[in-house]
Amino acid sequence: MVQKAKILLVDDRPENLLALEAILSALDQTLVRASSGEEALKALLTDDFAVILLDVQMPGMDGFETAAHIKRRERTRDIPIIFLTAINHGPHHTFRGYAAGAVDYISKPFDPWVLRAKVSVFVDLYMKNCQLKEQAELLRLQLAGTGDSRESAGLLAELSGRLAAVEEQAEALSKQLDDDSADASAVATAAHLERKLTGLRRALDALGPGTGSGTPTLPSQS
Repeated sequence: MVQKAKILLVDDRPENLLALEAILSALDQTLVRASSGEEALKALLTDDFAVILLDVQMPGMDGFETAAHIKRRERTRDIPIIFLTAINHGPHHTFRGYAAGAVDYISKPFDPWVLRAKVSVFVDLYMKNCQLKEQAELLRLQLAGTGDSRESAGLLAELSGRLAAVEEQAEALSKQLDDDSADASAVATAAHLERKLTGLRRALDALGPGTGSGTPTLPSQS
């Protein structure tokens, strides 16, 4: 059973959170509410999120300040942030959002279909990355040795099959991003995922028959 991704919704107005939940419910993922920047940072201490939808204007800690805290933490700095704002002060205001670490900056009222599509891309990337980490962990267990050549061969075959499925899904996602002229940040994230897949495939192939007894180096999962 595939675990659902978590999406963090941050807005001080309950009606806005309700609207976001209505828009994103079709993705069938876990939606987590936060009514302030402080509450969002608290949620990020314990849970992993695929993407954060962050309102810019909030009392106390606003969206820009919240994003700065998120990007300073090693655990959360790579989580994509989509800023949502009801105001538009021109290019300078938008630039401030990107400078704070946002991957996108959307003005309200926004098109529900567009927002859902953008969030869906980052959820897909997150799920593929989780699958990749799972394969890497299984490979590390194999490197530790099973003590049974038949068991080793079976595990290698299972790993290869699982990795092939992730590779196929990642390739399809990359083609979709190209076709949809997606955001540069999403394309870059997909390319990074493909590089990690390539590294893991090479490490797995190095464990196959006739490759010698050397221990391959696993790709970094950062």
